[in-house]
Amino acid sequence: MRFSGRYGYKPVREVFQIESMNEDLRNGVWSVLDQFIWSKEQTTFPDIFPDSFHESNPELSQLCFRLWFSYFKNPTDEIGSNWRVILSKIRTHFFKCKWYEVYDFLEFVVANYDQHRFQEQFCKACNSLFEREMSAYRFVNRCVTRLTDNHEISAIEQAVGSKIGPVRTHIQRALELLSDRSSPDYRNSIKESISAVESLVRQVSGASKGTLGQLVNKLENEVGLHPALRDSFKKLYGYTSDEDGIRHAIMEKSNNDYHDAKFMLVICSAFINYVEGKFEDKL
Repeated sequence: MRFSGRYGYKPVREVFQIESMNEDLRNGVWSVLDQFIWSKEQTTFPDIFPDSFHESNPELSQLCFRLWFSYFKNPTDEIGSNWRVILSKIRTHFFKCKWYEVYDFLEFVVANYDQHRFQEQFCKACNSLFEREMSAYRFVNRCVTRLTDNHEISAIEQAVGSKIGPVRTHIQRALELLSDRSSPDYRNSIKESISAVESLVRQVSGASKGTLGQLVNKLENEVGLHPALRDSFKKLYGYTSDEDGIRHAIMEKSNNDYHDAKFMLVICSAFINYVEGKFEDKL
């Protein structure tokens, strides 16, 4: 993660790309389209016979017709038969359109490109890209669906702004490890999220040491923590501490993924915000 994101100068909403699309994500989407569709064009000697596109590429030709007729809603006699010109027109639209129109375009392509097993493979490749670039969306049943909502983002934003230095540091680090495009570290992101809660509980309870599992009992008396909520966090902490969990010293591999790490970041952020709200006058 770059300096701006690592130290909180880049908004959380930009990190998760919930209502935006940065250059890396848009370029990646175009590259997936190129890999699965545009590069499949098979016109023989296109410089000599540029008008042979429609005969050589029936599936791609049909997609272009549907794009012009139903998506762009332009006259179909403007499509032409030179593939390079056609692709240039599509590319111009793609790189000038709004972020949400890119997702519109993807859904339309998935529904209208008739190639064997294309939809399954293409949606899988897109989802892999979306996860890498921290897009808030995924293909679900061939429709682009939001998996990260405004409430989750708001919870993280509030926790990142915590008045307690160690809490703020751990949450920011958890976000950094989760959103590292080149080498995300989900295992340690989860650890940092839990550490943020531990730091908070130590601060408000006045304890100099102790694990979350021990400190949360004391917190119950301090803020009137509901027993069900207390037990939930003790069990959650237990998950990160048992022999198959995150912190076990001899564990060499972890099956934790983006969804596990994001869940822990969101739930720990929400808990931090709840406790800080209870102790607002004392912090």
